[in-house]
Amino acid sequence: MSFFTDLSHQYIDGEWRVGRGSWDVIDFNPYNGEKLAAVTAATGVEVDEAYQAAARAQPGWAAAGPHARRDVLERARSALVGLREETAEAMIAELGATRAKAYYEIDLAAEFLRHAAGVAVMPDGELLPALTPGKENRVYREPAGVVTVISPFNYPLLVTLKSVAPALALGNAVLVKPNQNTPIVGGGLVARIFELAGLPAGVLNVLVTDIAEIGDDLIEHPVPKVISFSGSDRIGRHVAAVAARALKRTVLQLSGNGAFVALGDLTGAALDQAVDAAVFSRYVYQGQVCMAANRILVDRALEPAFSARFTERVAALRTGDPADPATQLGPVIDSFHAEALTALVDEALAEGATPLLHGRTVGNLVEPTILTGLSPHSPLLRQEIFGPVALLVPFDGDEEGLRLTNDTPYGLSSAVHTGDAERGVAFARRVEAGMIHVNGTTMEDDPMAAFGGVKRSGIGRLNGAASVDAFTTQRWISVQHGPATYEL
Repeated sequence: MSFFTDLSHQYIDGEWRVGRGSWDVIDFNPYNGEKLAAVTAATGVEVDEAYQAAARAQPGWAAAGPHARRDVLERARSALVGLREETAEAMIAELGATRAKAYYEIDLAAEFLRHAAGVAVMPDGELLPALTPGKENRVYREPAGVVTVISPFNYPLLVTLKSVAPALALGNAVLVKPNQNTPIVGGGLVARIFELAGLPAGVLNVLVTDIAEIGDDLIEHPVPKVISFSGSDRIGRHVAAVAARALKRTVLQLSGNGAFVALGDLTGAALDQAVDAAVFSRYVYQGQVCMAANRILVDRALEPAFSARFTERVAALRTGDPADPATQLGPVIDSFHAEALTALVDEALAEGATPLLHGRTVGNLVEPTILTGLSPHSPLLRQEIFGPVALLVPFDGDEEGLRLTNDTPYGLSSAVHTGDAERGVAFARRVEAGMIHVNGTTMEDDPMAAFGGVKRSGIGRLNGAASVDAFTTQRWISVQHGPATYEL
């Protein structure tokens, strides 16, 4: 199978189709500029066709029962595992991912499919005690209906499946709109693995298109009941506003400005471990991750040792062709991002920041940069930096470290390193973020643990029981056994 030939279509009601749009979404290799695929854009007509197909198919899929749904999820996982090598090659070409990053994403996506298979056969109701004698309160969990999933370019397969897999497991139908930079791995591949798994036609649909073509049709259409969006907070606020007008439920996984905090009691191997975790937290996939640590906050007592080791480790990172096994940082996703990152660094330097390391930009390859000495009022400290630029900031004591950690409008993921785990937990409990990791990285994800942010980083949670809440609705049915008394 050739991913970039066979999967470069719309997928509606179980059929691979050419879109009706008058233009093509062009899929480029971000490293060498090679044209990988052209997908004729879907129009509002295809949006309606896909939603109508989903609405027709969803009741039958829900009625198929939990064990049938579990079996499809298990076969989808097997299909993905069987395509592991081809998928990795596609990620290297389409995302500019290194092979290590590609394998990580594929293997974690497979774990999410495994977990979703279990979700399919979880209890779907409960009995609650009633105030009235002889009354029985039953609360049933039922599918929300049709779910829309709008996914990003950075982890297109994983992030898409984090919503698609549990939504399908719970009896919903789904429409996926992948990011235009990753229409194959984030869209066509998802359709193919479920096609191979025997998912009934119409239960999953994939549309490759753009807001310039369809406007807000994906959100405003009357069929979908839940919108799961992952991307920037700017677009997320628009999604939330449009959905709110129709009282649609939203799950929003948005931008981050995470802090990696090194407390003053780190010594020896623990300090080395913290440096390694900080390098990973900032520079994995070229820093193009909402959970990445934009800010590296270091207790002033540790700053000289930490800065020296951190700078040495980062300077040794190799930037280049992601297909080369020796490469650790590939290209950023496109020239717009490369130019924006270069401008951010230049602006910070002009304002007086000190470069501990100043990487070059060559095409879409952006070498790593480390800046320190920023003004406390620098806007760079309070915004998401979607690229390989680290801001190293010293602090005096845990209280100032906590204040700096929370001095941001975002609150997605942070990490704190310390020689005393309980000290770290006490610090973490006061961090304004949805996810805080003690002696780990900011890049943690687990199918069982609630994933999401606070403040501008989003609304709602995914993973585990949180996904059940996101993609089901509760129905209360009471049953009166025996006579009851009603007094007016």
